[in-house]
Amino acid sequence: MASDPSKPLLRVEPRIQIESRVGRQAKIPRREGYTVEQQSERFGPKFDRLRDVLARDPQGLSLHADPNALAPERLLVFELRGSVDAFAAAVSRVDGLEFIDEEALAGDEIDKEPSAYLLVPDMAALRQIESLWRRWNAEENLGRGFTAWRDVFAQLRQLRPWGPQDRLDDRDAITFAQEIEGREDNDLLRLEIDLVFRESDHAAQQAENLIAAEVHRVGGNIISRARLKDIGYHACLVDLPVSEVRAILDRQGVATVESVMHIRPQSIATKLETEDAETAGEAPQIDVLGQPILALLDGVPVANHPLLAKHVSVDDLFGLEALTAVADRKHGTAMASLIVHGDRNRGELPLPRKVHVVPVMMAEPGQDEVFRSDRLIVDVIYQAVHSMRAGAEPSAPGILIVNLSLGNPRQPFHRSLSAWAKLLDRLAYEYGILFVVSAGNVHSAFDVPGFATRTAFEDSAPGPRARAVLGALGGLMAQRKIFSPAETVNGVTVGAYSQDDVPTAHRATARNSVEAYSDIEMANPSSALGPGYGAAIKPDILMPGSREHLLMQSNTSGVLRVKPSGPSRAAGLKVAAPPRSSDEQFEFYTNGTSAAAALASRTCHRIHDALEAVYGDSFLNLTHRQRAVLIKALLAHTAQWPRATASMIRDVMGPADGRLHVRQKDNIRRFLGYGMVDAEAATACTGDRATFWATGEIAENQVIHIPIPIPIAMANKAKPHELIATTAWFTPTKPGNRRYRAVRLKLLKPNMLGSLGLEESFSDQPDQNQVNRGTLCHQRWHGKKVAAVAEDLEIALHLQREPDQAGLVIDESIPFAVAVTLTMPGVIELYEQVRQRLGIQLSAR
Repeated sequence: MASDPSKPLLRVEPRIQIESRVGRQAKIPRREGYTVEQQSERFGPKFDRLRDVLARDPQGLSLHADPNALAPERLLVFELRGSVDAFAAAVSRVDGLEFIDEEALAGDEIDKEPSAYLLVPDMAALRQIESLWRRWNAEENLGRGFTAWRDVFAQLRQLRPWGPQDRLDDRDAITFAQEIEGREDNDLLRLEIDLVFRESDHAAQQAENLIAAEVHRVGGNIISRARLKDIGYHACLVDLPVSEVRAILDRQGVATVESVMHIRPQSIATKLETEDAETAGEAPQIDVLGQPILALLDGVPVANHPLLAKHVSVDDLFGLEALTAVADRKHGTAMASLIVHGDRNRGELPLPRKVHVVPVMMAEPGQDEVFRSDRLIVDVIYQAVHSMRAGAEPSAPGILIVNLSLGNPRQPFHRSLSAWAKLLDRLAYEYGILFVVSAGNVHSAFDVPGFATRTAFEDSAPGPRARAVLGALGGLMAQRKIFSPAETVNGVTVGAYSQDDVPTAHRATARNSVEAYSDIEMANPSSALGPGYGAAIKPDILMPGSREHLLMQSNTSGVLRVKPSGPSRAAGLKVAAPPRSSDEQFEFYTNGTSAAAALASRTCHRIHDALEAVYGDSFLNLTHRQRAVLIKALLAHTAQWPRATASMIRDVMGPADGRLHVRQKDNIRRFLGYGMVDAEAATACTGDRATFWATGEIAENQVIHIPIPIPIAMANKAKPHELIATTAWFTPTKPGNRRYRAVRLKLLKPNMLGSLGLEESFSDQPDQNQVNRGTLCHQRWHGKKVAAVAEDLEIALHLQREPDQAGLVIDESIPFAVAVTLTMPGVIELYEQVRQRLGIQLSAR
């Protein structure tokens, strides 16, 4: 959507209206528990055995010999029937018990079958649990402070130790089996071992010593280790003989060590596809570049490329430049180019500040870029961000935006947050950084029912072909999930959609492939799908990732098989490329969610530039957190479901019953998130469209009042008009607590909607329950009726901080931002009237 740079975004001042919440917190219905008789039959033998052992063996030594027994220093899995709230409250009453983690809930309200993990540290705690069970089973009073255990025992579905079957995921087992196939027993394989996190430094060291001893016993080596208390992470990178990996696949050997939480294949980097190199063209120049506010964590770029030489500063923190041949520096070069220049097919101006690059990938000659093999990627990312923003001499103290066009294809998101995502969430809140993360690309082939031959597919009309592809992908959603760390709660996750600026003449040169969605804006077939943690909306937004084509493959089963194709001059984003010779510089084409995330980061920078140009020091003097979260809100604010796209997903994916609209929207948001971002509208307004912004901090139980002026130009006009509001914040996170997202904000329904002729837009946005599960909330109201507007009218938006989660008291004020757009197409006096009302002077800068 076109915007007018002379009409900047408009600042409104938030103010505390009242010191207590509006309305009451919704009650969560308690799920009916099991009876004492049912639980006695189910768990009585387990607790009876525990009682008998404790009577004859006060130290519990025999419990450790039995892998199926409840024992001290053993991680226990509590599978519950209902919310984990009662469980976490009960845990807090027994001295020493450590709440380790929980599976992601289906929503913030309740999950039907959650699991929680508890470490019993000693015999005293185990005895107390056994005593509480005995009293509950006899229907006795549990004693002051222990009432919550009544709900725990009543809602318990299963109680068992964490065992070898839990430590190795089935998907990881497949990867290990593929990696060791045909290899000798004494060959070494590098893998990651996550340890059960212990708060005590002494206990953590003992656990690490235990796994180190076992690794050395079987002929392996510890390569690297990391322990980050803030995110509850403790892991070792190890080499193990293939013979031991086979034992792990049989759930033996290292898989039986008590201190082990997970055994995973070593993290690998997402690959970048490039094609069709050509000589680099000229680019507009900026004489003086400002200090960086955006960092790129990626591969080593070709820093002396004519398109990048003035624009990037490289901090080779991990010594990767010397390990990476210039010709193989594709990923970092392409992402830096997209951030600085955008899609080179568009001919945009470069950013006015340098981009700070910290390489975290390397490449052997002629090989794909990979993470450094001797470090855990979580540790690498932590060190990279810490070096920029902390310490005695931070390398880039002004960084607000960090681009991560990376992910781990070996760890698609499934219920539990990855350590990488937890790290980003912690760093976002601690340093005030907006992490922009790619959703991931799934390039595996898939069948398209309804087409038996390539010719039939190529000759079909665009509409039926698009519907067939969409239906095929819809049946594979569980296999095409976002890659860690894309489930980040505080960051913005970016998917790719079918758009680029390839010249029309080039489109005709497409070879051996067919455009998947030629007549509709849709998430690309390779773009990974949501949802995220706690069923939050993921990806958050979509950005251009090229008009992805499909390659025709086999049809041996009578059904055509297709595969997302790579980029080309006919379908791709044009970026800087490594040189092929010493005297010539090149460009080539790329695509996918990595490129889309880079374009999103560029848009974030442009939002910052626009606000800085108008508001100067009053904007720059905002805290890092406030500026970062404001950019987050404004980036997502223009996102929207294209009506034709949403309608197609609704028709193809169903359900057909319109009364099941929540499930229909659930399918839409898995593909689209909040929708496609309009990068131009994110930075400026038009005569008939005004965007307001407010940012600040909100304390516990506060409600913030945000006034929005309504122009008299809207009065007495029966014309389409719309109100859009986006709320964003950073939450402190609490690993090992029953609510990871510790703080929730809620934008209350604006007053006077009826008099303004507005009503909630139900068809083109996610369901209200879906938008309240993350740290980004986007809402729309529209109407065509006459708006009753008087002089000096304003509507009030109220931002409310919900009670802190997990029984915690968060003393800190939380950074928030709200973006609000008011538009009535064709009423060109709208912007100027509200600007004058606010008294905002347009800067000459």
